[in-house]
Amino acid sequence: MSDDDLKILTRHNNVVTLREYFEGERETRREQARLPFEEKIRILVTLQMLAVEWGGKKDVIVWEVQALHRNSEGGD
Repeated sequence: MSDDDLKILTRHNNVVTLREYFEGERETRREQARLPFEEKIRILVTLQMLAVEWGGKKDVIVWEVQALHRNSEGGD
């Protein structure tokens, strides 16, 4: 049995081979790379807010991006 034939249990309780797992990871990275720049920045700011609010991190800077605020409020 090769390493590629080894089966693993994912966090969603799916059983996949290592090859399938890494191919899925690769596809996820490709999808993320295709996101528009503005969406990537929105995700980054959301993660910054989570680090401050949930993680109790005091040394995290949360970017103030006006365009994000306008879009989230429904105005442009």
